[in-house]
Amino acid sequence: MDRNFWNGKSVFVTGHTGFKGSWLCLWLSSLGADVTGYALNPPTTPSLFELCGVAGMVRSVIADIRDRDRLREALLEANPEIVFHMAAQPIVRTSYAFPVDTFETNVMGTVHLLEAVRQAASGGGRIKAVVNVTTDKCYENREWPWGYRESDRLGGYDPYSGSKACAELATAAYRSSYFHPRDYERHGVAVATARAGNVIGGGDWAADRLVPDCVRALLDGKPVRVRNRRAIRPWQHVLEPLSGYMTLARKLAEEGPSYAEGWNFGPDDRDARPVEWIVRQLCRKWGEGASYEFVTMNDQPHEAHGLKLDCSKAKQRLGWHPRWSLDQALDKVVEWTRAYRDNENMAAVCLRQLDEYARLPAEDDGDDHR
Repeated sequence: MDRNFWNGKSVFVTGHTGFKGSWLCLWLSSLGADVTGYALNPPTTPSLFELCGVAGMVRSVIADIRDRDRLREALLEANPEIVFHMAAQPIVRTSYAFPVDTFETNVMGTVHLLEAVRQAASGGGRIKAVVNVTTDKCYENREWPWGYRESDRLGGYDPYSGSKACAELATAAYRSSYFHPRDYERHGVAVATARAGNVIGGGDWAADRLVPDCVRALLDGKPVRVRNRRAIRPWQHVLEPLSGYMTLARKLAEEGPSYAEGWNFGPDDRDARPVEWIVRQLCRKWGEGASYEFVTMNDQPHEAHGLKLDCSKAKQRLGWHPRWSLDQALDKVVEWTRAYRDNENMAAVCLRQLDEYARLPAEDDGDDHR
């Protein structure tokens, strides 16, 4: 990440109190960006946001993404150059229990953000780049053995996946109607979407996510309960997609319409692993008698078996590549969790991991092509 680009940049981040949002704010702040965050209070206790004192690094607006007027007011006041939209209801199982809230947050929240951007741009605002973060689950999952490309069909079996596919369509509609690349000289705003795989990393305490469930069990000295052992996901450390989002935002800001489209940010094929492999590796790395057990849940909702992303486009056109293997990512989770257990300064731990990640050269082993 180029400090010369980010230093002094005005950035607006929705969802800044969440796991990914907190890591992003830490990174942007460390590079000298002027960050305004907009989100509800942290969704978990503990939370990375509170452990690292993110509220002291950014201007924090605690409000609902569904509050259209408050969101517009906050965006206009911040007058940002770059916008990252990450506010969402992000849990598949929660979406089954609360489908209306999920669609309201993920679809209409996105529409409210894009409408605020439109009004800011028409009023002489300085927004140059908008990155709407969706998910790898926005694709119609056909259980293919290869990765989904950005041109593949959108869809969604569950309310969460469907809501994110809708958010992609809403973004495309706003881009075509108000921020069309051919009219860039007039409006000056480049809008893109970013689709990432299953992210892991220190500071994620969400319910019904594999690694946070593992971490809670390890800290409590209990067996990890595994419910869907054979499901395969594109696991990656949270810093991998965040580096992609930031790279994309810079391209949008500097070169505009050439990058105003959808982008995948996922691991190389070798890091698409089954759930059981992840749990086994975490227990081995943790030691101290860590164990796991398989459980059967009769009320288990539908979950996809396999899902991969083809990230060839991001590698070729953005020059983005994964830096940490899945094994290294799990090492960082264990390192962070031990530091938390030992009451270390968690902001310092995160900044150290950020520095280690930024110093490592990215490599492409070319295994993402069909």
